[in-house]
Amino acid sequence: MSVRRVSLLAVMALPMVLWVACGQVYRPVVIPCSTGGVPGCPIETNPSPGNFHAVFGISSNIPGYSGEGMQIDVSGDSVIGETSISAASAPNSGLNPTHAAIFPNKSKVFVTTAGSVFPGGADSVSAFSPVFQSTLGTGLGAVSTISLPTGSQPVYVNTTQNNAVYVADFGTNAVSAINTLSNVVTNVSVGTNPVSLAETPNGLKVYVANQGSNSVSSLNTVDLSQNTVTGFAGVTPVWVVARGDSQKVYVLTQGDGQLVTIDTATDTVTSSLSVGAGANFIFSDPNLNRLYVTNPVTGMVYVFSDTGTNDTPTQLAAISMGGGANPPCPSGCAPVSVTALLDGSRFYVASYQTAANCPDSNVVGTCVVPGLTVFDANSLTVKYPSAPTLNLLSWPVPCTPTSTTQCPATHWPFTTNQFAVAPLNSCVTAATYTPLTTRFRVFTVAAADSSRVYVSMCDAGAVAVVNTTSSNTNNSGGAIPPDSLITDVLAAYSAGPAQANTGEPAPQNPIFLLMGQ
Repeated sequence: MSVRRVSLLAVMALPMVLWVACGQVYRPVVIPCSTGGVPGCPIETNPSPGNFHAVFGISSNIPGYSGEGMQIDVSGDSVIGETSISAASAPNSGLNPTHAAIFPNKSKVFVTTAGSVFPGGADSVSAFSPVFQSTLGTGLGAVSTISLPTGSQPVYVNTTQNNAVYVADFGTNAVSAINTLSNVVTNVSVGTNPVSLAETPNGLKVYVANQGSNSVSSLNTVDLSQNTVTGFAGVTPVWVVARGDSQKVYVLTQGDGQLVTIDTATDTVTSSLSVGAGANFIFSDPNLNRLYVTNPVTGMVYVFSDTGTNDTPTQLAAISMGGGANPPCPSGCAPVSVTALLDGSRFYVASYQTAANCPDSNVVGTCVVPGLTVFDANSLTVKYPSAPTLNLLSWPVPCTPTSTTQCPATHWPFTTNQFAVAPLNSCVTAATYTPLTTRFRVFTVAAADSSRVYVSMCDAGAVAVVNTTSSNTNNSGGAIPPDSLITDVLAAYSAGPAQANTGEPAPQNPIFLLMGQ
């Protein structure tokens, strides 16, 4: 049975945020958070009533334990719901989360889990509903599970509809089209090891990046028939995004470092631009009609206009994170993701450094330094050159818990002025992605109202919340205070052993973010 579109959307979905970390086993299936006092439930003022502004996080646990979903309220900077992403009726589901997406109407979050990489694990898509317009944490909706064939190893999910989702199945070289009204799954073969896909905003086609066969598949959503993509010659395609008008799709190839444009009317490659071998991620900015590409191997960030001559992207900037005057990372760093404010004022690059002899006295030996660099969207230069990279780990106000008081999550387990953490093997990004490896060591997204930017930090087990100065008056010419870290929201407890320094269970390890408006 094919998945058919019930109705076309008149507008594009606003950006959303998902983050991945380690799940938890010490809490019930659905957890409301309203008063705080434990990791993942910080002590904060309850969010004020208003429009639905939320960040969703997905976490992966240690092998054999379910991951977790989490919702952060944007206006209140607080966790208002958490849930295991395994359904009560399917205890082997929820293992090894890999990616997530949300309906355009924001009614349901979907998480792919490649559980079959572990003995006895199930491959599935879990779904839950968010908390809407709540001033208290009333808990996320009950989790449901859609089973996929064993060995599917789903690694990516995407949709621009409210009645269907599309899943890239790395293990079976297929795309699973799921009718979410009936939960009927239709599988169609594509190339080898699909790792990313994108549905066009008009809902007519799905494009799939097949990492293993160096190919791109084009599917018609009405009947899942396939179209031939002509002229594609890239090596190791890893990421796909669709342009807002549905006329172009952009594919990033990691092996030979190409940004490839495909015309969706003819499924023909119309251009291919070099971004260097090792490029890993594309961010599409629908407001400024731009594409941002990160290359962690070369330490470069590329900015393109996607309205160039004959619809060929025009390069606006090639930014070296470690070179030039006042570089964001003088010692070098790996930029791995980008986001931009919808008010058009700034874009943000999330990166990380590793050091064998940690410069932070809080960490002995090797460490990881997560960072966020703010760029002016008009000049394409660093916004704050005197302090180009934000410290994302510690809040400047010290806090010591006592027997009667507890610190907000921002103070645990980080100390004042801490900027690095010990590395975790599970957070290391592999040269070539597999369902057993972390795709993003750090990842960033922006709130739809441009008031916040979020950065998931896998090694730190936390999501940094950055205030973008609220008034968003960067284009007014007035004096603008710098973007600043206001809190670190810790992931829920993992199933791992207690930490030596605190005796507390270790937090989970976020690796992906998705924002809901």
